[in-house]
Amino acid sequence: MLAEIFSVVAPILFGVLLGFFWARLRLPYDSNFVSALVFNLGTPLLVFYTLTNIKVDPTAFGIMAFATAAAMAAFALISYVVLRLARLERRTYWSVVMMPNTGNVGLPLCLLAFGDEGLAFAIIVYSIVSMCQFTVGVGLNAGTFSLREFARVPLIYAVAAALVFLLTGTKPPLWIANSTKLIGQMAIPLMIVTLGVSLAKLKVTSLPRSFMLSLVRFAMGLGVGVGLAEVLGLEGTPRGVLILQCAMPAAVFNYMLAARYGNNPDEVAGVIVTSTLFSFLTLPFLLSFLL
Repeated sequence: MLAEIFSVVAPILFGVLLGFFWARLRLPYDSNFVSALVFNLGTPLLVFYTLTNIKVDPTAFGIMAFATAAAMAAFALISYVVLRLARLERRTYWSVVMMPNTGNVGLPLCLLAFGDEGLAFAIIVYSIVSMCQFTVGVGLNAGTFSLREFARVPLIYAVAAALVFLLTGTKPPLWIANSTKLIGQMAIPLMIVTLGVSLAKLKVTSLPRSFMLSLVRFAMGLGVGVGLAEVLGLEGTPRGVLILQCAMPAAVFNYMLAARYGNNPDEVAGVIVTSTLFSFLTLPFLLSFLL
């Protein structure tokens, strides 16, 4: 069991440390370019290829999508109550506590822990969470919702195109499958390395508050994930993926939104760094529970 857990955690840690020390050594790394490449091209193609080439039962697809939407609703409610009781500014902290990092950390973890089937279910979770980030997340940080901003998310169109093939029971032409597979494969390694680069640049400004919110993110995610898995009767890979994705640390994308809209980015960065480090410490225990 220890060897199995280490085989899952080691590649993630290696990639994160690679990015971290790369940034600390001041070697060239254009985070904006890499993030744009992954967001606009790599991840949408990975999503399209995975959903159209790995056998996913449409019913299981729907259940996972429903479970993710229910989890996000629960995260929104619980984090709202916690922030109100703690008298913390909701515009600053609500999004960062609510949104888990189902991309940079969640996708590679689910792939390594549960294989291609796990990646397929993880991508369903990632797609729903990403859509929430570009609606609720942007709205909370900007103070208003922009339909134009949401319509510019390439992931939406990748999921829609994949659903056409899934619902009709057809396969995309081989040249499309090979092309999306080749380019999409770059997304996960770049996500991991970019996470390390981001952690090297972000700073913790208020450790006690950041640690408290990190505990909330982990406990809330684990509790909601386990609860929904029990209620929906999920077993095997779907259960493991849902719990693992729900328990992920705060998403790095929250920092980009906070910086863009001038919404206390230093405070948000503290929660992201602390929750990510806390996640790596608890990951072996979480994986031993799921595997």
